[in-house]
Amino acid sequence: QLQLVESGGGLVQPGGSLRLSCAASGFTLDYYVVGWFRQAPGKEREGVSCINNSDGSKYYADSVKGRFTISRDNAKNTVYLQMNSLKPEDTAVYYCAATYVGMSSSPPIFFYNTEKWYHYWGQGTQVTVSS
Repeated sequence: QLQLVESGGGLVQPGGSLRLSCAASGFTLDYYVVGWFRQAPGKEREGVSCINNSDGSKYYADSVKGRFTISRDNAKNTVYLQMNSLKPEDTAVYYCAATYVGMSSSPPIFFYNTEKWYHYWGQGTQVTVSS
């Protein structure tokens, strides 16, 4: 059974850090694009960051650029989202998602910052930034 499981969410003060994990089971992430999305109360789900595990290309939304870092650990079949300098507006449920791309680097990675391209989703993890 193909499954994605997020972990690492929690309550953190403004300016703090969290690292989210997205662990895959039932398949390897080697030839997948993995994206992180978030949904705040009353808002639509939005793309945060994504990585093409085939070529290592990465994309960040403007709202998180310079604060968040996406990375992968092939040995652990896991993708991470390191979140630094957190702000109250980062409060949301964070989801990871995956879509198979093979060895392709086309289309460019920014193309995948849209949820419609993804076939597998995790259950989400809550991130709350508050003092």
